Amino acid sequence: MSFYSNFQTDKCPGPINGNPMNGLNEKVCLQAQRVFDACIRQGQNDGVVLNITNPVPANPTYPLTFISARSTTSSGTVSAFQVDRLPDRANCARVQATVDIPVEVVYTDAKGVEGKASAVVTVSEDVILFVPQPSIMPYEVQCVVSAVSPEGEFNAQNNTFVVDLCITVILKIVINVDLLVPSYGYCVIPPAQEYTQEVCAGFFELPLYPQGNTNCGGSNCCNK
Repeated sequence: MSFYSNFQTDKCPGPINGNPMNGLNEKVCLQAQRVFDACIRQGQNDGVVLNITNPVPANPTYPLTFISARSTTSSGTVSAFQVDRLPDRANCARVQATVDIPVEVVYTDAKGVEGKASAVVTVSEDVILFVPQPSIMPYEVQCVVSAVSPEGEFNAQNNTFVVDLCITVILKIVINVDLLVPSYGYCVIPPAQEYTQEVCAGFFELPLYPQGNTNCGGSNCCNK
């Protein structure tokens, strides 16, 4: 079983039935990461040049044939971060940043051997976000990223790939805080329901011994 697999208790996550105040018994302090603001940008970037490094296996035979490219992590690296507060919008600011997205490129070389290599895609962000006022605990910018390319080609002049990328970037303004929240108490963890492939299920459903009569249906059925 799991929280969402036939487990019946009011001490686990799920939809609220009845009075939502029922069961609240304390206020607890949680160490958490509070998201003050966030925004998402999605788009297609055409003609992105990927400079590949660390090919596996090493020393592929050129030229290479592009198969695909995909980001290897959901966390982007934020640099060149700049915040300019807007005088006409309280607590809002223009946020500029450069985001690096690690990418893995899959290809085949001239001998038909499939390989992969690393690359980095760099995108620029220039957005308006709510930015909290200065405090002892500083805010930080986090970036959730995704980059996928189903199409691309190899440039034999400089051993790079030129691809069209579908890119998603989510910028967040966060602070690590001690947050006070209402609590229903500790969660009850259900026992695990192990997955089994049941490869013998059809065989075990057969009768142990053959069923039916022990003759052919007549007294002389076996006589020639």
